Amino acid sequence: MPNRAERRAQAKAGRRGVPSQYDQTRGRGRSGMIDEYQLQQKSQRLQDGTDSTEWKPSGGTIADTETLLTTNPNYTNPNYTNPKMFKAPHSLRQWFRVGSWTLIAIAIIAFFVVMWLPSHPMWLIITVSAVFIVGVLSLFFTAGDSKHNPNLDQNGTAV
Repeated sequence: MPNRAERRAQAKAGRRGVPSQYDQTRGRGRSGMIDEYQLQQKSQRLQDGTDSTEWKPSGGTIADTETLLTTNPNYTNPNYTNPKMFKAPHSLRQWFRVGSWTLIAIAIIAFFVVMWLPSHPMWLIITVSAVFIVGVLSLFFTAGDSKHNPNLDQNGTAV
């Protein structure tokens, strides 16, 4: 049975690090994780003014940062423009698709206008609903073949 000093040392060591409910490593090595207890102690020392360690920058040069950004696969160039993203409709089906989306947008705006009217005439609600339904149903008829959809893979799964 350990003596009192050993028990206190074990309790103090147990308080260090990440609490068990937040422990993502489940007791495995914590080499890449942040030690919460050490951060709190450092914060207390900084607030009290008793921390005598000097701040040292940990980053590299600006050139290193730029090369890191360009080699990063998640880096997006803000000046990139995709010419295939927005093209003018070039077929009758695409013009009908633009018309369908226009009908849907008009119906949505009309729903908001009708909602704020003091009296809700039934003929107006039915008309707006019919325009919305026609717009949505026309999308099914103007939809292209799935073989020519660039957002689907060979199995028909959205990518």
